[in-house]
Amino acid sequence: MNDRVPPSERTGQKIQQLVSDGDEQAISRFVRLATQPVIEQLLEAEVSDVLGRDYYRHRSSGDTGTGEPRGHRNGYRTNRLRTAEGAVEYATPQVRGTDEPFQSDIRAMLAGRSDELERLAIEMYARGLSTRDIEAATRDADGNTLLSRTAVSEVTEQLWNEYEAFATRDLSEFDIVYLFIDGVAERLHPGQKKDAVLCAWGIDSCGKKHLLSLTPGTKEDTASVQEFIQDMKRRGLRDPLLVVTDGAGGLIAAVENALPRAVRQRCLAHKMRNLQSKVPDNQWLLFREHARACYQAPSLAVAVSLKDRVVEQFEPSMPAAVACFLDDFDACIAHLRFPLNHRKVIRTTNLLERLFGEERRRTKVIPHAFGEKPLLKLMFAATLRASARWHGIKMTSFDRQQLQAIRKELNEAFNQHHRTPTNKPAPSRIYSKTGT
Repeated sequence: MNDRVPPSERTGQKIQQLVSDGDEQAISRFVRLATQPVIEQLLEAEVSDVLGRDYYRHRSSGDTGTGEPRGHRNGYRTNRLRTAEGAVEYATPQVRGTDEPFQSDIRAMLAGRSDELERLAIEMYARGLSTRDIEAATRDADGNTLLSRTAVSEVTEQLWNEYEAFATRDLSEFDIVYLFIDGVAERLHPGQKKDAVLCAWGIDSCGKKHLLSLTPGTKEDTASVQEFIQDMKRRGLRDPLLVVTDGAGGLIAAVENALPRAVRQRCLAHKMRNLQSKVPDNQWLLFREHARACYQAPSLAVAVSLKDRVVEQFEPSMPAAVACFLDDFDACIAHLRFPLNHRKVIRTTNLLERLFGEERRRTKVIPHAFGEKPLLKLMFAATLRASARWHGIKMTSFDRQQLQAIRKELNEAFNQHHRTPTNKPAPSRIYSKTGT
């Protein structure tokens, strides 16, 4: 163990490992680990206030002539806090050499207010609370704040530092096969119109799921989304095989411009909602089953054949519904060219929708107004916390061979489509990303 690293940082490393493992049975442990570093950070900040210097700094001299208080850190002692999720062990810094024996006000507070500290810890990690919230939660019975405003600010900035590290990290280590991109409208600036916050996650060639990016944009327009994708590419993200989006025109155009070697999949959950709005209620169940038969066909050829039957049967009575069904049809069935056991996962953006639902649930119960920085902290913490429950998909050797063959086919199609003209013109050829 490295003694130069504060316990709160070592605990944070354990949290990141737990998030990476994605063990759904370990959520209770995750909550305990999320509580532990907040307690440790509060205790470390309290000692820094008492000694007048941070963890890494040494006292300039042993005399009070420097203006610094006497005393020094002298290791850690393990203590325990009882919570609803079980006992939380935390490291308490020991202080020696002070004029009077050091007694931690934070530890005294924990003795009778563990429920409030647990709420504070979870909310700090999963919501990104303001300085005012932390000050209120660390106030004693007489109304005195146990931490200075500076110490509180340092604790609350930790989550922002984690977000900034996440937003700039190298993505070249991820061999992403399936990329999912979506956006949610949020009021990043109080009193102004909502802006889009864009989110991307992916599944790599080993079947593991990764949260890749979370970035504010002006809206889901082509320029914003294209810059969002280019940022990930500058950080090392390689073109995936499949990109899944909803039907927003800006998303579609940006994906086709920035990721030309990838196949585009239209989210079928969004598509089915669009179709339902076009079909009379008494006809919806029948129309839905025909549409599903196309979208879940065993192959692209079968899907095209079933499409023709839908047009023949429903176009005379429901032309608007059929027009919606035919719109972007190739992108709706793109997943059919990929391994059978992957198709259920890659045909929708449902996972992002659930993440955004979790984030919206949190914003509704927080009473104070948000700006861009607090909201991004909240969204980052909520999505990071939710990603701890993600399970990967099974990736067999046959699946990998199939994906390699698709990669080769897409590269050949891209090179053929973008081949530089020679003196002898190449034969005319229609390029289709879905192969239909």
